[in-house]
Amino acid sequence: MTCTAKKCGIRFRPPAIILIYENEMKGKNRQRIMPVRNFSKFSDCNRAAEQLKNNPRHKSYLEQVSLRQLERLFSFLRGYLSGQSLAETMEQIRRETTIDPEEDLNKLDDKELAKRKSIMDELFEKNQKKKDDPNFVYDIEVEFPQDEQLQSCGWDTESADEF
Repeated sequence: MTCTAKKCGIRFRPPAIILIYENEMKGKNRQRIMPVRNFSKFSDCNRAAEQLKNNPRHKSYLEQVSLRQLERLFSFLRGYLSGQSLAETMEQIRRETTIDPEEDLNKLDDKELAKRKSIMDELFEKNQKKKDDPNFVYDIEVEFPQDEQLQSCGWDTESADEF
């Protein structure tokens, strides 16, 4: 069955992921409620999202829903189960999904580093200009203003005789 996902959301009581999709064969909008079982405030959102996405009953419906979106929905559910308000949960998710340019990524463990890299990859894909985009220009030449004198480095001032 082919379907196009339109909206994806969460219901807190009882916990469920709700998907509104369009059945392409009939052209009708439908709603699918996928109950969330065995999820607590201590559960791993990434693992729960992967399990739901790979569930054979829901797999065909969730093909167009990104794993990141499902993780965010499970984060909202975990925040609700922890007793946080919606605003607190949103702020926590915003902190987790943004990259601080001053943060030293060398000090992170492998799991956190992989998470930050996936966030950067997603941001790159979102901002990337592709050939099919209406604002795409093939060969852009930009001259950057030089307000101050450029500092020369030691390696580029040496003579070529030494090599």
